[in-house]
Amino acid sequence: MVPDEGGEEVIMDTEAKQKEAEQLCGDAEGGDAEPTTGTDVGDATTQDSSISNGDDADDGQEMVDLKIIWNKNKYDLKIPVDNTGAQLKERIHSLTGLPPAMQKVMYKGLLPEDKTLREIKITNGAKIMVVGSTINDVLAVNTPKEVIQQEVKAEENKKEPLCRQKQHRKVLDKGKPDDIMASVKGTKERLPTVPLSGMFNKSGGKVRLTFKLEQDQLWIGTKERTEKVPMGSIKNVVTEPIEGHEDYYMMAFQLGPTEASQYWVYWVPAQFVDAIKDTVLGKWQYF
Repeated sequence: MVPDEGGEEVIMDTEAKQKEAEQLCGDAEGGDAEPTTGTDVGDATTQDSSISNGDDADDGQEMVDLKIIWNKNKYDLKIPVDNTGAQLKERIHSLTGLPPAMQKVMYKGLLPEDKTLREIKITNGAKIMVVGSTINDVLAVNTPKEVIQQEVKAEENKKEPLCRQKQHRKVLDKGKPDDIMASVKGTKERLPTVPLSGMFNKSGGKVRLTFKLEQDQLWIGTKERTEKVPMGSIKNVVTEPIEGHEDYYMMAFQLGPTEASQYWVYWVPAQFVDAIKDTVLGKWQYF
């Protein structure tokens, strides 16, 4: 039987279309398989995990965990142990909004800005006390303090040296107390962890000074009682070396606007004078 020419053409055309369809399917399958290889998936995963979360600056540094306490609020802070006191103030600023210049940072005395936390021997879990007020608060109270300070200095300039005045001589003439703390002339030290003791007050009685940094208070203790004075209420600290014993000072805490409100302490070891003034007044005071 002779095949119909037209029918043969139909069969050949159908076979050609089937081959073309198979080829297209093969190309499509090859194209889909290529991006799903194990290598490409792994590369994509690696790229995602390398995205920075913003903490890369502290990577690889030894850290220390601190408790920052300010205005009855507590903050947890992790910071490189080789950061300086000034850098710590910047971090405290980011936590509290309190500008570094307005901060009085305490850790066994006023925290030095130029030393690292490692040098200061700050360890994990250490409590850092921060005292300070906002700009508005300072402006509200600073002017009266400034006026008092200027008046006190002007009055001092008119008078003879304090240690020669009769009111002070009656105490100084008793001589140096037997149990006074040792002094180191020409040296500046941080406040000791124990109270400063063995000194005289204006009446010649023994007095001790305890700096309660966590409460921002100065405790003035005598045999009879202990006065708890907020450091923020102390307007000024007057100091003068004692003639003939320049390794010791006489010191007055200005508790009010007049001379009658000065609390005098005699035979303060010279090495602690600057630390006392910095702790009570703070370097941020505009005096």
